Amino acid sequence: MGPETEQERDDRSVCPGRLPEGPADALRATAEEVAQLLRRAPDTGAAVPGLVWTVGELAAHLAQANELMADVAAGRPRRHGDGTPEGIAAANEQALDAFAERRAAPLAAMIVTRTEAYLEAVASHPAEETLLTPMGPMNRVVLGSYLLTHMLGHGFDLARALKRPHMVDRARARLTLPFLLEAMPRVTDAAATAGLDARYAVRLWGGGRFGVTFTDGTATVGHAFPDRPDCTISIEPVTFLLMALGRCSPAGAMARGRVLAWGRRPWLGPRFPEYFTAP
Repeated sequence: MGPETEQERDDRSVCPGRLPEGPADALRATAEEVAQLLRRAPDTGAAVPGLVWTVGELAAHLAQANELMADVAAGRPRRHGDGTPEGIAAANEQALDAFAERRAAPLAAMIVTRTEAYLEAVASHPAEETLLTPMGPMNRVVLGSYLLTHMLGHGFDLARALKRPHMVDRARARLTLPFLLEAMPRVTDAAATAGLDARYAVRLWGGGRFGVTFTDGTATVGHAFPDRPDCTISIEPVTFLLMALGRCSPAGAMARGRVLAWGRRPWLGPRFPEYFTAP
């Protein structure tokens, strides 16, 4: 048997149902780093840039979300919104209204212990079993990627609010691919993609790739590149994640050389982020 090709290595690193390297360590580390930020927060009533929440409200949301993910992983279905970004946002606000805790230390502890509860649930249940989550059906491996994506996005917000370094790195950003690829068709902006026919090949620096084909505005996402892509995008992984979550400007990323685009229709590159609503 010959050496593993780059394509095989990329596919193995993001394929749902085959545990990506280091996801449990990434989840534990991210939860602990978020908790450390909280423990050092001088004021949980401070505003979070770009969000309507305070630091305490953001921490409460993370604690609630981690509990929800742990329950789902344990086979206890939890309804939370209607699967759309708007519906989930409304459900988040309702849940926060019903949960009074805003103190840093208790919330930090909840974030860590509820991440461990998720990992314990995964260890005792089949990884491939399909579960109903707020973002639709997915298995426990993809659910873990969802949990990591959610903590990294809000960990970034928290670090920015507290003027501290964030924990988003390239290795962790690549581990979010299973969830982001699963979510893309669900968060496609119908108005922005109406009538669009285009084929994208997207490669993350250092490993990780996927293809997106729009047919009359409907997105099909897969781990393989489409035949004869109209536009190929090469992107730095942290930039990719922050852009996918609406925390990074496409124009700024391109200006800093973090994103490159080429192909038969290279002008499609800068438009790609506009076709999705951040989950």
